[in-house]
Amino acid sequence: MQRQTQTQRQTLKYSPLQIQMLNLLHLTTMELEQRIKEELEENPILEEGKDDNASEDTVDEFQDPADTGTGEDNSMQDYYDWDEFRDDDVPDYKTYANNQSPDNELYTRPMVETISFRDDLKQQVHFLRLDDRQQLIADFILDSLDEDGFLRRESDVIADDISFANSMFIDTEEVNWILKIIQQLDPAGIAANDLRECLLIQLNRIENQDDTWKWAYKIVTDAFDELGSRNYDKIMRITGLDEESLKKAIALITTLNPKPASGLRNDSIVNESIKPDFMLRYTEDGEIEVQLTWGNSPALRLNKLFTQMAEQKNDKATNQFLKNKMNSAKWFIDAIKQRENTMLSTLKAIVRLQYDYFQSGDIKKLRPMILKDVAEIIYMDISTVSRVTTNKYVQTPFGIVLLKDLFTEGVTNEDGTEVSNREIQEAIREIVSAEDKRHPYNDQQITDMLSEKGYSVARRTVAKYREQLNIPTARLRVTI
Repeated sequence: MQRQTQTQRQTLKYSPLQIQMLNLLHLTTMELEQRIKEELEENPILEEGKDDNASEDTVDEFQDPADTGTGEDNSMQDYYDWDEFRDDDVPDYKTYANNQSPDNELYTRPMVETISFRDDLKQQVHFLRLDDRQQLIADFILDSLDEDGFLRRESDVIADDISFANSMFIDTEEVNWILKIIQQLDPAGIAANDLRECLLIQLNRIENQDDTWKWAYKIVTDAFDELGSRNYDKIMRITGLDEESLKKAIALITTLNPKPASGLRNDSIVNESIKPDFMLRYTEDGEIEVQLTWGNSPALRLNKLFTQMAEQKNDKATNQFLKNKMNSAKWFIDAIKQRENTMLSTLKAIVRLQYDYFQSGDIKKLRPMILKDVAEIIYMDISTVSRVTTNKYVQTPFGIVLLKDLFTEGVTNEDGTEVSNREIQEAIREIVSAEDKRHPYNDQQITDMLSEKGYSVARRTVAKYREQLNIPTARLRVTI
């Protein structure tokens, strides 16, 4: 027996435009440029060029969401005049890649090609007179190095792996012989089994083997564990050195590199390939202007020839194909425009909340800020703000800033004011940099000094911030 029932339920459905916009929102500028190229290749309706019917403004003007015309007093309006953020004065030529003026001050950095430290070592090995068998062993050893340049595997294990992978017998003695050759490469200490061997290899490379060198070699050889724990009294008992000789030996040891591969790695290469998504400038009046960086992204429009074909009476399949492609192109263009407006609105809200920081670049002037604070200003969901700020950078006169770094937790001071945890971290850094390295401050002493400055934080919080700053414990910061 059939029955007819009626139920009521709530569902959330996204329009194609909303889906397009959400998919584009989390992309960086470089990723968006690649996405546009792919869309141009896939959709014949879409082409480069400015739409003749489009307005002169490249991006819609940002309106302060707090100014809704409700008549309510807005205290933040007195804090900053948002009319200064109008984009109407941006000339059209600045939005085209082929018409950039030399004085536009684009702060983009070039992509830099680099090679890994293993490839660098392989190039050194290739200059040696090794046969194919020896070259095979050398390459296998170099590929087995960890990121610090150490070889953590035993020679017999390496010999077995090479033999099994290449269907040939490799003896342990052959591996050890090639390993000795690799350990003579630059930088000194490469392919050592542990830190102790790494330091000894570097000491053996020193030409001036005077008394200080002998003392340092003896410490690394006979008192390495005590050296790691900074137990200087026990080191003097084991080696028979006096305090003055110990100081000279430790000074020599501290010049050695505990991570030999670091000399072959360019850690700044990540920053070299960053292309900022936003640009922030100061006007002659000292106000702040923000804009998107659109150096290589073309303007998009519908192809007139295909749109005319869609209006004509063709066969059903052709009409359906052109209609689908036209809708897809319109949604894509509109989604990019919405993405621009949303990104600009988000950055301007961030600048509004962190105005003092952007005026000076002083990290101590960062205010506590969470995603919800920005979402409430621009009347959007927190997830939208998260998409906009993830992996996005802004070019400022004081450097490139990751937007996520501007979101910090708040800590209440003794006077009741709320400060950013980044400000407390900076205070910890200053305390440690000014300390007496022979008697560094422990976490409790740092906590007490922060309390004297008005920062009320627990000792475990200081320990957490110290670790985030990559500052070792007091015991490991001792120098004599």
